[in-house]
Amino acid sequence: MTFEMPQFALAAPEIWLGIMICVVLVADLFDRSQESQLAFFLTQLTLVVMIWLAFATHWGSGSEITFNGMYVSDGLAAILKGAVAGLTAITVGYSRDYLRQRGLLTGEFFLLTLIATLGMSVMASASSMLVLYIGLELLSLSLYAMVAFDRDSRDGSEAAMKYFVLGALASGMLLYGMSMIYGAAGSLLIGDIAAAAAAGENQLLMAFGMTFAFVGVAFKFGAAPFHMWIPDVYQGAPTAVTAFLGSAPKVAALALFLRLLAEGLGDLHAQWQTMAMILAVASLVIGNLFALVQTNLKRMLAYSTVSHIGFLFLGLIAGTDEGFAAALFYAISYGIMAAGAFGMIILLSRQGFEAEMIDDMRGLNDRHSGFALVMLLLMFSMTGIPGTVGFYAKWLVLQALIASGHIWLAILAVVFAVIGAFYYLRVLKAVYFDRVESPEPLAAPTGQRVVIAANGGLVLLLGLFPDLLISACRAAFGL
Repeated sequence: MTFEMPQFALAAPEIWLGIMICVVLVADLFDRSQESQLAFFLTQLTLVVMIWLAFATHWGSGSEITFNGMYVSDGLAAILKGAVAGLTAITVGYSRDYLRQRGLLTGEFFLLTLIATLGMSVMASASSMLVLYIGLELLSLSLYAMVAFDRDSRDGSEAAMKYFVLGALASGMLLYGMSMIYGAAGSLLIGDIAAAAAAGENQLLMAFGMTFAFVGVAFKFGAAPFHMWIPDVYQGAPTAVTAFLGSAPKVAALALFLRLLAEGLGDLHAQWQTMAMILAVASLVIGNLFALVQTNLKRMLAYSTVSHIGFLFLGLIAGTDEGFAAALFYAISYGIMAAGAFGMIILLSRQGFEAEMIDDMRGLNDRHSGFALVMLLLMFSMTGIPGTVGFYAKWLVLQALIASGHIWLAILAVVFAVIGAFYYLRVLKAVYFDRVESPEPLAAPTGQRVVIAANGGLVLLLGLFPDLLISACRAAFGL
């Protein structure tokens, strides 16, 4: 056996993140301010540089594998890491003033965010099941701590416990499935697993392991019927954490699916396709119908997440590069929309008051027409109305479905998209048509105003000019 010297330059994003985690930890120790300003700015700098490193390192150089076959550098890794870092930067921008008002603004929050980002980055470039699992656990353990970040909140502690118990169960299933796949293929490397699946080796054992692995992946997505943790965790966690939890980790879950099931077990597509269909239909039905009856905005957005994951799974069902590219575009688009929706809740909240009920949106147009316009764009985008990025996300998925011959699924998706429009428009009714007796002008910190304006602008800009992002997602799969 010969030892190959790893190409450390290909892992520049992860190395940079690891170094900056240590820098933020030390800098926060010596920061005399009570608001961890240095940790905040260092975190944002880290994420911006990571976006640049991801594209400079991975984009346009083909597919390269190093670290003894465990790390892959390709266009898909660049898109995934860039999206993860960008969404994390947006949610960190929202969180600063929210946490300050509640006395939670400490360096530990930013450290946990960076460690979670490191886990997601590792998953994006994983070419081994072992590396995939390490990245997943880095992400999961950070999220468990972040959900329980407000130690005085009983709801937060309860949500964190539920998330931890169910997350541990799902991780165990994923690990068990991986062990079966390892037994069938005789290797942990994704490339070797793909070769074994193509050769038809130990198909029964491979399919058995794939089933357990698929369940673990579905839990990380939050697809029905493995969605039971989402509403409680979204409602119980601090809204700043919910914004992060509902955006970047969804892109990371897609990375887990694409690396393990699409690349490693792509030749078993006919077997995992049926499971993906069941989860997609269940997510569309349960997500939309349960969202209809919610009065709590965070719970409504939680069930809305389930329905969007169902739509994302529809793109994966096709099993083609066009379908995977559509799912990637959908995941990124949804991350942007979800960050903005929870950002609006943060914007309307204040110390001792969480604006998490739909009724709390009443009269927003009278209080601040600009923020009402952003909410309009976000809800229109989640509905899939033309002119917003959500329309193209749904359109690409439906296009991939029809091209693969699943016309009945496309019709079902359209029907439930129409049903979903009701609860999004109900929020807009509260914003524009419901009145309050004495509307107070909405005052928000400058940082939050800038981030929410940029977030809304991004939804509109990508809706009017989606070609660049669509082309990048397609190029990541060689299209």
